[in-house]
Amino acid sequence: MMDADHLAERHSLSEDIQALLIGSLFVALSVQLLRHAQLLTGGTAGLTFLGHYLSHIPFGYLFFALNLPFYVFAWRAMGRGFTLKTFAAVSLLSLYSEWLPQVFHLDRLHPAFAAIAAGLLAGTGLLMLVRHRGSLGGIGVLALYLQEKKGWRAGKLQMAADALILLGAFAALPVRQVLLSILGAVAMNLVIAVNHRPGRYIGMS
Repeated sequence: MMDADHLAERHSLSEDIQALLIGSLFVALSVQLLRHAQLLTGGTAGLTFLGHYLSHIPFGYLFFALNLPFYVFAWRAMGRGFTLKTFAAVSLLSLYSEWLPQVFHLDRLHPAFAAIAAGLLAGTGLLMLVRHRGSLGGIGVLALYLQEKKGWRAGKLQMAADALILLGAFAALPVRQVLLSILGAVAMNLVIAVNHRPGRYIGMS
């Protein structure tokens, strides 16, 4: 397997660092909006939200722990550089998620605005990470691994996983909040679909 590092546009170390810092921060801001409005999203972040709402384990700790098994798949499917950047992004998001509530507090937030703004922030943050050959790990990495080894379409696997997570949300959240969560997921994917250029950048959210 050719390491995907050779297939992506090269960036300097300083460019990669700023993308990891800022992209992860944008996603962490999205997490704060979703958490305040009691919403969620797809992917591993969605699983983390479900666990957080049901168990009250801090989001950052749970997100970091849930991602640990996926680094093996990341290394095999996408190579060393992608895996290290993904580990850095996951670690930053976990830290930001626990630090941000200490520096700002939301007194009023309409749930529909929270869903859309969170989706736009997350999409922008993920796009930055993808363009610098990183990700937030989890289910997306497993989908890439299965595509590499089994020939299964990563996009379809990711979509199926997101659908199951959002269906599972009905067990933890009211119907209105699940529907708003779907709205946020649509906003996030719209940002990525419009701005991501397949073939130029390689990565998976």
